[in-house]
Amino acid sequence: MTNHWIDLRNSDCILIMGANPAENHPVSMRWALKARDDRGATLISVDPRYTRTSAVADIVARLRSGTDIAFLGGMIRYITQNDLIHRDYVVHYTNAAFLIDERFEFDEAEGVFSGYNSSTRSYDKTTWRYQLEKPARADEVQTAAEPKRDPTLQDPRCVYQLLKRHFARYDLDTVSSVTGTPKQDLERVYRTYAATGSPERAGTIMYAMGWTQHTVGTQNIRAMAVIQLLLGNIGRAGGGINALRGESNVQGSTDHGLLFHTWPGYLKVPKASQPTLKHYHNAHTPTQLGKLSANWWANYPKYSVSFLKSMFGRSARAPDFGYQWLPKLDDGVDYSWLSIFEEMLAGNIKGFFAWGQNPACSGANANKIRLALTRLDWLVNVNIFPNETGWFWDDANLVDEQGRRLGPEDIKTEVFVLPAAVSVEKEGSVTNSGRWMQWRYRAADPPGEARPDAEIMNLIYRELRKLCANDPDAVFPEPILNVTWDKYFDGDKFDPHAVAREINGEFLEDVEFPNRNRRFKKGDPVPGFGFLKDDGSTSSGDWLYCGSYANEGNMARRRQRDPEGGIGLHAHWAWSWPANRRILYSRASVDLKGRSWEEQRRVVAFAGEVENGKYVTKRWQGDVPDGGWYPLQNPDGTVRQDAKHPFIMLPDGHAQVFAAGLAEGPFPEHYEPLETPLSRNPLNPQLLNPAARPWASEVDRSAENASEEFPYVCSTYRVTEHWQSGVMTRHCPWLLELQPQLFVEMSFELAEEKGIRPGDWVDVSSVRGTVTAVALPTARLKPFTIEGKTVHQVGLPWCFGWKMPTDGTGGDTANLLTPNVGDANTMIPETKAFLVNLRKSVRKRTPRNPLVDVNQRKS
Repeated sequence: MTNHWIDLRNSDCILIMGANPAENHPVSMRWALKARDDRGATLISVDPRYTRTSAVADIVARLRSGTDIAFLGGMIRYITQNDLIHRDYVVHYTNAAFLIDERFEFDEAEGVFSGYNSSTRSYDKTTWRYQLEKPARADEVQTAAEPKRDPTLQDPRCVYQLLKRHFARYDLDTVSSVTGTPKQDLERVYRTYAATGSPERAGTIMYAMGWTQHTVGTQNIRAMAVIQLLLGNIGRAGGGINALRGESNVQGSTDHGLLFHTWPGYLKVPKASQPTLKHYHNAHTPTQLGKLSANWWANYPKYSVSFLKSMFGRSARAPDFGYQWLPKLDDGVDYSWLSIFEEMLAGNIKGFFAWGQNPACSGANANKIRLALTRLDWLVNVNIFPNETGWFWDDANLVDEQGRRLGPEDIKTEVFVLPAAVSVEKEGSVTNSGRWMQWRYRAADPPGEARPDAEIMNLIYRELRKLCANDPDAVFPEPILNVTWDKYFDGDKFDPHAVAREINGEFLEDVEFPNRNRRFKKGDPVPGFGFLKDDGSTSSGDWLYCGSYANEGNMARRRQRDPEGGIGLHAHWAWSWPANRRILYSRASVDLKGRSWEEQRRVVAFAGEVENGKYVTKRWQGDVPDGGWYPLQNPDGTVRQDAKHPFIMLPDGHAQVFAAGLAEGPFPEHYEPLETPLSRNPLNPQLLNPAARPWASEVDRSAENASEEFPYVCSTYRVTEHWQSGVMTRHCPWLLELQPQLFVEMSFELAEEKGIRPGDWVDVSSVRGTVTAVALPTARLKPFTIEGKTVHQVGLPWCFGWKMPTDGTGGDTANLLTPNVGDANTMIPETKAFLVNLRKSVRKRTPRNPLVDVNQRKS
């Protein structure tokens, strides 16, 4: 999230797409409505369903699930064809003016970019690069290679012209035919949002898993990022790309290394081909492009060494600082969520901690996940209530690959259940979507034997350490024996402040910075990531969080509001990474001379002293700027050589309209979902994302394209009354009373065609499984006209499971139907667009009595 929740109120136009914040993210919706009420902002809701968000929107447009890139590609075409870009922003702050290798192309006849290898489903990206300037003289040495540019944006090889040609196919007729969105709705959305491409206006986007959970999920977000860059909306108040998280600490958990491929602070997990720290740094420290690029990731070794010192303390000694003790990824092997259960099913994973999760309900193709759990030797289920994962062996519908019913007697897996404390029963921090690290306090003690997660981990760690210390035949005990641990505990009691201080980092010896006139003593907290070093004299558990626990104390505990007026940065409320910066890339909110594009919504502005038309002192006002350098130009228009471009995390310092780092192409391109009601892709010959990875085992079946057996598009979603897979909420009788059982939404037209009445029990089937749900015909869904044929879409919430209600009347998870296929970059599963069929159920079910007693929480 480039901005933050409160900043939504500064927007003139809010496009809500792939999300339903009125129901699922009400804190964010508060500020969107404030923008409408106070500023007259326009709210746009784009969704397959008419939702509660749609009900308060000014403009509503419907689209078929899985066609977001076609929709957004049409907007890119509208903006470029009508020259609606924020030109100064685009020319100076993005790579739109950069020239691309002459060999790069998009092959419209094949539907792929240059370098595609169909056998590996991957790209050789050799041609996806800039043309570089050569030195003016043979003996001239350049400090950094300079990309060739055309500031007029006319060169046919510049990014802007390549982008314009690429999306020329996305005309209104074609986009309407693909998405099912009427042309007049497309045009109205495009015209309204494109109007934010001027210095006097700002537009923002709110998205959630309706964008991410697709085989093109990353490119969905990329498409909107391109739009925001063309319109100059990144770095500005009321602008940005703003993700809505489904839990309070999704941002914090990914910041601190939740995912398999990152260490804390988004450092890369090393590979087996990087045996030493030097190899690792060489692989991940980028080369600067352009002499005015900050290339901030050049500091990579400072952050990684400080992290290793935090992990292993005194044991982390030069030259590798304990690097050899951390696990390495095998080259070319995917360790994502989908792959974990693939390996588990194959018997290659013997033990599994299901910690604070319920994959038997929340994972795609849940039948496969449940079957995979039967292949384990042991499973540890850490949760606050009984759930489907810990009790998978008791599932009455559990079958193997041949369809044989499996009972508890057929399953070897030994299951351990550890009761955990709920969030309000423990102290610590959460980092919200806006990157604000906020402290929360323990409101009550956990009941019975339930314990906070850290204390459970401590018990396990101490036993492991005993085993490693006392067993002379222990294999690779060094990581357990050397890891920093005891300083976080007072006996068995966890000290969250000690961990917060460790994450911030400290000086491990006296350190002096003569060029800044700063000296620090051993044990002092590191005041910011600019003071981290790569020689082992500093530690930091997460470089992004340097400054969060300062000499003044825990910054996350601060609760001071800004005075009324201003843009609502609230710089002294909690703490925001990085460096307490509230809006990222804020120097893109000013012109080349450091003046705000618009004074009313000023984020930062340069306020240095001027002599003879030139700046002579450095001083910025407003938010923490992303680097305190001089602006790119003096007031008299002369170029400064001591300035830096605003997009500091990129090697060339410019935002990427052309992004060579993604798996399926430097520009977004529409590809159909794995399961599509179409027999062809109207925009190119490639149906499925050419870099996506589908599985093809007996339990990974997928429906044929334009299947007659499974003719309807289905999408999963949340409801207000239940959270995630429902473990927390299905045990609450008042919430179960509000939403007692699985239901399926469908249009009145489809219900009439199928002879289904409200309240009927309906079997919803995909090629992977079946769930039984209560029929809910509704005007919220209507048929689409796609490529001249009628296409129906239905919807299912995914928050139910068979374990609770205990009488089984709640139904089961919608993820029994969803496919195993992942986004090409993240491997997030495609649960928002797949094919199903509906039939009135032949099974007689008793509608749930919502007042039936439910099990209360047990220790």
